[in-house]
Amino acid sequence: MRILLSNDDGVHALGLKVLYQELKKMGQVWVVAPLQEKSTTGHSLTIHKPLRLIAIEPHFYGVSGSPADCVYLGIREVMGEMPDLVVSGINRGANLGQDVYYSGTVSAAREASILGIPSLAVSLAVDYKKARPESELYYKTAAKVAAKVAKNLKNISTPDHTLFNLNIPDCSWSQLKGLRLTRQGFRFYSGNILRRKDHRGKDYFWVGGKYQGFRKDRDTDCFAVESGFASLTPLKLDSTDLHYLTDLEKEKSFLWSK
Repeated sequence: MRILLSNDDGVHALGLKVLYQELKKMGQVWVVAPLQEKSTTGHSLTIHKPLRLIAIEPHFYGVSGSPADCVYLGIREVMGEMPDLVVSGINRGANLGQDVYYSGTVSAAREASILGIPSLAVSLAVDYKKARPESELYYKTAAKVAAKVAKNLKNISTPDHTLFNLNIPDCSWSQLKGLRLTRQGFRFYSGNILRRKDHRGKDYFWVGGKYQGFRKDRDTDCFAVESGFASLTPLKLDSTDLHYLTDLEKEKSFLWSK
């Protein structure tokens, strides 16, 4: 099995290295990840400036761009052919609910999905209120779950342009309750903006509020992880609201021709 591994925390991130060791048991793994952290950068390709592809060690490369850039270059320049699977992670922090639109981790998997390649985004649901050293986070639990999911993906038929979003609680393997198939939930953030003054007296801003919980729908990714289960959610590129589209087609005011 040929696997391309990327992330948004950077090519030197511990979560990526732990996942690499687990995926190596399944086949050949190439790592192409950002040289610097690219968290919450969303889905973007760098077209306004050149990119650098740096060989770090055999099968390990850093890219001076976004996670989507890494997948793009990883396939076309490093591997030279389509991988069997693209995996992105392990992200330090959950990517639940609408986080998937901001997430660099998910964007790497989404870029692979655009190219028609099965892909999996993997995130560890770290509780930032409980500060712990990076080395004490349960990346090994997440890597073990990710490997199990990846093996199962080989044996199922996945629709074109569908990707998988996997979130794992930050706990030991013995404490993990299992895996649930879920739909995307909805998280709440404070939306605070911090205004500061620079040394010239001009305003600058820090954007991004604090996490304030989630909508308590029991079949969602948010609820599953909160309950101690790993959550696997299939996501698709086509985000058309098909139900509402049907309703709109009944509205004569929207239907006209020249």
